[in-house]
Parts: sequence; structure tokens; C-alpha cells
Amino acid sequence: MLDPATPAVVLAPMEGVTDAPMRAALGESGAFTYAVAEFLRVAHTVPGRAVVRRHVPELLSGGRTPSGLPVQLQLLGGDPGRMAEAAAVAHAAGAAAIDLNFGCPAKTVNRHDGGAALLRDPPRVRAVVAAVRAAVPRGVPVSAKLRLGWDTPDAIDTVAAMAAEGGATWLTVHGRTRAAGYAPPAYWRPIGRVRERLGLPVVANGDIWTVADFRRCRDETGCQHFMLGRGALADPRLPRQVAAELGLAPAVPPDDANRPVDWAAELRRLVGWVSRFTPASPGGTVRRLKQWLAMAARHGGFAGFEVVKRVETLDDLLAAVVAVRSLGAERPPGSARTRHVRECLVGNDRC
Repeated sequence: MLDPATPAVVLAPMEGVTDAPMRAALGESGAFTYAVAEFLRVAHTVPGRAVVRRHVPELLSGGRTPSGLPVQLQLLGGDPGRMAEAAAVAHAAGAAAIDLNFGCPAKTVNRHDGGAALLRDPPRVRAVVAAVRAAVPRGVPVSAKLRLGWDTPDAIDTVAAMAAEGGATWLTVHGRTRAAGYAPPAYWRPIGRVRERLGLPVVANGDIWTVADFRRCRDETGCQHFMLGRGALADPRLPRQVAAELGLAPAVPPDDANRPVDWAAELRRLVGWVSRFTPASPGGTVRRLKQWLAMAARHGGFAGFEVVKRVETLDDLLAAVVAVRSLGAERPPGSARTRHVRECLVGNDRC
């Protein structure tokens, strides 16, 4: 999964986004070292083996996507005993590595003693990690995903130390507190401090949108392992560019790096995997594609969302995306060029 001596590019878990079809689609690039699945919640009952495999269907295929990308299962919960039971079930279901989510900032999760809520109780972070560590064989990695703290970034020193004491194999640290949510900026220097003090492998996460961001993050943290989430969705070329910077992939030709993303090709790839993993639902597929384009648009990766957001069928959506690219609507939604493309798509005779 994670080799401490080898650089890595990791696909982040994002609830409702990076599910099995998306992991399969993004994994085709060959840029990622492994992916972390969306969290499996462990509340009052421990999920059974069938639930675990339904949540991470790659476990039925050796824990890998169809292209061979390893997938790490992630558990979320605050009770050490139940988390240990869940880890044992997950291992029996085929999980080769377990990640523990102490970073989710969602209020609904935090209110129910999960995710970043545990950052306020570092000894319990240690207890959960230790319980899970004891529940699976020594050869099964147990990692922890953290934020800098609940509302103060200095808390990371204590929380990370507790996770290490519990037996974490490596840590992934997102450079924000829970209180900060996803508001910029991410603070990378504390991540580097954790790496230096603990001597554990540390995966740096947060606000890596461009190759320039990656370089700054690497310089500030000293890390050689990086997790990409929203940045990989906003620009699907970014993982391969980062992998090339780390010596894990061939250099990306400048012409390719400067060319607009071929969103139609990216969407068709995802459509293919959605059809393999989920029951047929044309409307659901269109909503998924719009979700991806909306995320990309919010972060500057797709300038034509205003053009395509009202399209209702899959064929029309893909045609609209092709038209946006061919007509050059790579400008802000309110620009004259984008308005021109919208007029073309609705049949205006001025095109």
C-alpha cells in the first residue's frame, strides 16, 4: 500500500464522490499509488462482511480497481471496541489495510462521535488506533487520517503523537482544523513538523490544486507522500503531473499540460464504470456527471457549467460538453464567449 521509502500519490476519500466507479475512472490514469475508500461508519452496530464488501466492491477482486489500483478501506467511529470488531470483519472481508478517519468535519458526523470530533480527545484517538491495531494481524497496515486540530492547529502535535503511540503505521494530515472546514488556505508547515518529530511516514493533504501548489507543499513539509482530492477532480491531469514530479511517471509534455481538459472523454470514462458498478439509472448518471463538472467549475477546472447545467439527458450533456470545448468557452460563465456558446447550444441562428 504505502512504501515509506517510495514517493506516493494517493486518491483521497470523498463521501458521495470517490466511490467505486470514480475510483475506477481516476485509477485508469496510472498516476495514483493507491486510493482510500469513502468512510464506512461504525456506530451502534458493527457492519457485517456483506456490508463491507458492498461498500468497497473492490474487495471482491483482491482489493483493487479493474486497472489494478489498490484500495484501502476506511472506518469512522469513536468506540474502540466496535472499531476493533469492524476492523476484524473488514480484514476477513479482504481489506489489506485499514485507515481510520479522525478528520471528517461534517457536523452530522461530529455530533455522533465520529471524524474530527475525536480531535478534542487525543487519548481516545490513541485508544481507537490501539484497539484496531490489536484486532488485525501485524502485517496489516493501520493508518490514521487527521486534521490539524478541532479549532487550533497546534493540537496536531498531541493528536499525531497519540495516533503514533496507538500503533499507526502512517499518518495522513490535512492542513486545516475542523473549524476551518475547507476555507483556504491549508497550512502545510505543521504537517512537516509532525513528520520530523515522529519519524513516521506522513501523507500531506490539502489545497494541492496545481503543480506549483504541490511543489510548495513538498518544500514546506519535506514529505514525499501526497493525497489529492478536490484538485484531482478539478483537473484530472494533476495526478499524473504530480506523479511525474515525484519520478513515478514520465514527464508530461508541455503541450498536454497546457491543453484544456477533454471533459467529454473523462465523463464517458466515468459513465462506463457507473454502468458496471451500479444499476441502470440514466437520470442518476447525469446527476453524477453534473456533480463532477460542478466541482470542477467551482475551482476553475471547467468554465462551461452554466452552459450544461440545465441539460437533462446523457447524450445532450455529452454533446454540450463537446460543444463547449470546440467553441472555446474556456472563460468565466458570464463572458461574451460563454453566452455565445449557450446561444449555439439552444439553436440560435447567429452561431
